[in-house]
Amino acid sequence: MSRILVVDDSPTEVHVLKTLLERHGHEVLTATSGEEGLAQARSGRPDVILMDVVMPGLNGFQATRQLAQDEATAAIPVIVVTTKDQETDRVWALRQGARDYIVKPVSERDLLARLDDVLGR
Repeated sequence: MSRILVVDDSPTEVHVLKTLLERHGHEVLTATSGEEGLAQARSGRPDVILMDVVMPGLNGFQATRQLAQDEATAAIPVIVVTTKDQETDRVWALRQGARDYIVKPVSERDLLARLDDVLGR
């Protein structure tokens, strides 16, 4: 299947997403900060990135913008997965380069459908 990078500072969220994705045959890389996510995206070459917003240091909006502006990572689709459910947050994430936006808690069916969509399946 696909290689998916989960960037989230919550060990619980990482575990939930990793378990769900691995159950569906995906290889999962993880990062617990925006900075670590950037490094993992460059070295791990994931097919898609699931990016939290609220993290210490480099937040998800900033990390998404850097990924979109970096020639080495610009083609990797980013799906923002966050508790921030305001329309302005969704619009801002898309302006930073995200391909989609999901509000937590994530439904398994919705997440898998959106992954298929950004991966062109």
